Amino acid sequence: MNKVAIIGVGHTKFGRLEDKDLMELLSEASLKAIEDSNTDNKDFDSVYVGAMSPGIFNQLSGIASALVDKISLIPAAADHIKNGPASGGSAIKAGFQAIASGMSDLVLVVGGEKMTHITTPGYVTSNVATLTHPEAERRHGVSLPSFGGMLTRAYLEKYNAELDWISDIAIKNHKNGTLNQNAHFQRTIEDFMKSAIQKGKGSWDNVHDFLNDDKTNPVIADPLRLFHICPISDGSAALVLCNADNAKEFCDTPIIISGIGQATDTHIVYEREDITSLKALRTCSEQAYKMAKKEPQDIDVCEAHDAFSILEAIQSEDLGFFKKGEGAKAAHEGLTEIGGKIPINPSGGLKARGHPLGATGVAQVVELFWQLRGEAGKRQVEGAETGITCNFGGFGNNILSILVERI
Repeated sequence: MNKVAIIGVGHTKFGRLEDKDLMELLSEASLKAIEDSNTDNKDFDSVYVGAMSPGIFNQLSGIASALVDKISLIPAAADHIKNGPASGGSAIKAGFQAIASGMSDLVLVVGGEKMTHITTPGYVTSNVATLTHPEAERRHGVSLPSFGGMLTRAYLEKYNAELDWISDIAIKNHKNGTLNQNAHFQRTIEDFMKSAIQKGKGSWDNVHDFLNDDKTNPVIADPLRLFHICPISDGSAALVLCNADNAKEFCDTPIIISGIGQATDTHIVYEREDITSLKALRTCSEQAYKMAKKEPQDIDVCEAHDAFSILEAIQSEDLGFFKKGEGAKAAHEGLTEIGGKIPINPSGGLKARGHPLGATGVAQVVELFWQLRGEAGKRQVEGAETGITCNFGGFGNNILSILVERI
């Protein structure tokens, strides 16, 4: 099996991008990655585009073939990869397999979504809810935020944890987002609190009081509140992959994808052995660790899928960084801060960087690429040489972990 290297990356701004459509976002990230990889004049063998719902959100179905035409990569093979919010991670896996098998030598992987132009209340949430089981769950009005609330309540009760510890994850990721010029949110939660005070909306002694205020941080799915949930975002991110034997032809510091895992769990959430544990993540991360010949203690930095803040705590446990029930407390104690035991989401995560569905899994690896090359600026994790992701599909029933390292 050929080793697979990342030789260039691209990333658009995430957020409410009113002046750009989906194809413009995909093109922008792709062209940045091609330029960064010094492959402008090279023929690409394959292009993989991760996007969850361009047909529903943008009335576009042939986005992969449209992209290769738009950015002049014809006759490269082109595929649209769909795996819900893990579409980006699945697109990377497809690109990895193409290089590893020898079928392709040069591959572009790009993920993206354009959603903020949709003004119909609940439309985006309802579409994402189509990932749930149609008979056992969706017909009863289940949404992913409702699952997030249920998961949070179960975790707090089972492990005697505190909601403020979950809030500390959101506080950390907003702080990290201020260091990321591409992030959807570039304000700390303390900034939001100060703004509310200035506008006469209240007075609070500390940020946790602000976050527990029903007016400034309303309950969305008890006990989850607004600041515990990621925003609806637009954006795109891209990678250029090649056979690692050829990587030094393009850049001095390629990053190797040394492990990938993917696993599933029951579609119906209540059929799982333990709803506070992600069996699919335990399985796929073990696959990634085994392929890379690494252990959790070898990881220097992690990008987790914190669509709901509780997920970062649980993922930190199922990735092997903390014992079950200790992830939220570890975040509260600062162990997942930049400079902590295992920095998680230095990019700001989905909570602050944003979550343009199909872009997320790719953006996670872009962040690790920068971290491992020492190019992350003010959010740099010093000495980072290995990193891992969790890209969460459905509600934990189809998850990917991607492990990268600097060699």
